[in-house]
Amino acid sequence: MGIGQEGGEMADRPTFTRTLRGSGSRFVGGRRVGIARENERGGSWVGDSFAPGLTMGPSPVILRALVMPKMKTRKAAAKRFRVTGKGRVRRPKGGGNHGMQEKSRKRLRRLRKNDMVDSTMQKHVKRMLPYG
Repeated sequence: MGIGQEGGEMADRPTFTRTLRGSGSRFVGGRRVGIARENERGGSWVGDSFAPGLTMGPSPVILRALVMPKMKTRKAAAKRFRVTGKGRVRRPKGGGNHGMQEKSRKRLRRLRKNDMVDSTMQKHVKRMLPYG
């Protein structure tokens, strides 16, 4: 359809699907999606990996259900907490941002150091940091 013809708003929009040459993958909406195709061993190649129990029909099918979604890190928690080698969670001490003149030098020195998150809250913090 050209410009000025009837057909609605969606008819003039371009399609964002392109196929990579020889790779069996396709970009759909800016996301790489594997295409299943049958091979000589009876299984199917899905994207870049072999799935032996999966056999598809003659037409290529775009598979999205086989790719597990990535877990998202809470960025606010990633900036405040860090997981140690033993698995405990480290946090900065509070109260060291303003009002320094009223606090003693000894107290300010202690506030510079890190502290550990309480054991009852570690599970909640680790849930926000899946790769921490």
